[in-house]
Amino acid sequence: MDLMEKNVELVEVQKLEGHTDRVWNVAWNPVSSHAGGTSPVLASCSGDNTVRIWEQSSLSRSWTCKTVLEETHTRTVRSCAWSPSGKLLATASFDGTTAIWENFGSEFECISTLEGHENEVKSVSWNAAGSYLATCSRDKSVWIWEVLPGNEYDCASVLNGHTQDVKMVQWHPTTDVLFSCSYDNTIKVWWSEDDDGDYQCVQTLDESNNGHTSTVWAISFNAAGDKMVTCSDDLTLKIWETDIAKMHSGEGYVPWTHVCTLSGYHNRTIYSAHWSRDDIIASGAGDDAIRLFVDSKLDSVDGPSYNLLLTKEKAHEMDINSVQWSPGEENRLLASASDDGMVKIWELATKP
Repeated sequence: MDLMEKNVELVEVQKLEGHTDRVWNVAWNPVSSHAGGTSPVLASCSGDNTVRIWEQSSLSRSWTCKTVLEETHTRTVRSCAWSPSGKLLATASFDGTTAIWENFGSEFECISTLEGHENEVKSVSWNAAGSYLATCSRDKSVWIWEVLPGNEYDCASVLNGHTQDVKMVQWHPTTDVLFSCSYDNTIKVWWSEDDDGDYQCVQTLDESNNGHTSTVWAISFNAAGDKMVTCSDDLTLKIWETDIAKMHSGEGYVPWTHVCTLSGYHNRTIYSAHWSRDDIIASGAGDDAIRLFVDSKLDSVDGPSYNLLLTKEKAHEMDINSVQWSPGEENRLLASASDDGMVKIWELATKP
């Protein structure tokens, strides 16, 4: 549907209460959706040292907490990520460890603990094949772990390049290229020329190439993988693009270039940005608001531009740390997590 023509609104479906401290991150299980015959599942992690697994009932459509993953991490759980199969959940904690949980149907069990970072682990991400896991930390390093049979995880690379706390790692959706963003105001791109897993920093996006001027908090890709959005403490969102066909052709690394900057919308730090499968960018910020942006579809002299679709003021009572679109095609659900201890489920609906 042509979103700009339609009157749409973000409707609160349900407030998920249970965490006793700020909620840092939410992650949708990639294979669970009503269309697939299973119930949608969402993980959330918090400063209360726990992870909660929420499930939507197929009958009542209401969300309930199915299980609480606790007594493994001893400090804040900062990030959580499902493997592509939806069977494993990785959780990164301020206790310096990353835990791997397996879903055994009725319960989750911690099957592995990854240790190596000197201090707080800030983010964790699986590659598209589920064969690599990346983690990053306040210790300024990015680690790549190879997933081996028998729940073994082997450190394949320790990537040093950032000069400050690394806030997030994110694998590209269709290639084994890794992205990281940091308190040092940069986004770094890591790539291995061959299959030996020898990752090198092949590009740094910073002020010299239209990058951010303050801490970069998050990275997200569109479904095709040819565009990326980043968000920052500089109060902007930036759109980047690459020639994805060339990247897939095996001709070597193809650099990313700046497309446009969205500024003047949020007036506090933008902590999270996520690109939906149908090309809507959601952002969540320290101004307690969620904003949605869409491609204006107008190719001006300056290249593509993005328009504000809608603003949900006071989406939460405090800072919004994470916004994530559901993977399902059938309805547009957005989950948000906040310092107010709440997780909220929203639906993008056409105004009556």
